[in-house]
Amino acid sequence: MPVLGIDIGGSAIKAAVVDVDRGMLLEAPSEVETPQPATPGAVATVVARLVSDLDWQGRVGLGFPAVIREGVVGTAANIDKSWVGVDAVSLFCAATSRECVVLNDADAAGLAEMRFGAGRGNDATVLVLTLGTGIGSALFYRQQLFPNLELGSFPLNGMSAEEFAAASIRNKEKLSWEDWAARLNHFFNRIERLLSPEMMIIGGGVSQRSESFFPYLNTRARLVPAKLLNGAGIVGAACYTTIVDR
Repeated sequence: MPVLGIDIGGSAIKAAVVDVDRGMLLEAPSEVETPQPATPGAVATVVARLVSDLDWQGRVGLGFPAVIREGVVGTAANIDKSWVGVDAVSLFCAATSRECVVLNDADAAGLAEMRFGAGRGNDATVLVLTLGTGIGSALFYRQQLFPNLELGSFPLNGMSAEEFAAASIRNKEKLSWEDWAARLNHFFNRIERLLSPEMMIIGGGVSQRSESFFPYLNTRARLVPAKLLNGAGIVGAACYTTIVDR
């Protein structure tokens, strides 16, 4: 069954039609830059344009970089602060004239990895981390999601974890892979003491370069790159439409 999945990130918005039975993109993603400032109206306009350009008529699943409770935005770390309190489901439904569901973007990526990727069949405690503009996180136990974990906001060295160790910080500060991995190790050590995951799946665009920094990482948990790479958020957002139906 095809569903349109949209992954809204701090730097880009990507959309593609997904076969939710197989967890596969049916086409190369369409991608546009996230508008700046990323206000509700500006983001909704871009999403509506993507839906129109793809001539999509069915349901739409959207991964969004914030805490989402019953469709309402609760935080705004990598988007405009005016999003807090906005009913994202109603906004995107009105903008696209389509039925929409919305969930946290890292939760979307995690759902995809647990259903079709590196976490498939694993009933242990699994932590999925997406490293990009910020740090997204999704925690699973026996394949069940604990939503809206938001470990990117975890305090670390007088700032948030994503201000200290996101992939965007590596680029911004021109850190070597080894120096960036040292920051990740500091973050991972704190998180492992807190959650004791048995597996950690590393996603986001940087997961395509896992061979560049994995050798420098030290974790007690089994560490693996995401299998769906940067497409996990799109796949998971689309699949979430089938979960909401239940």
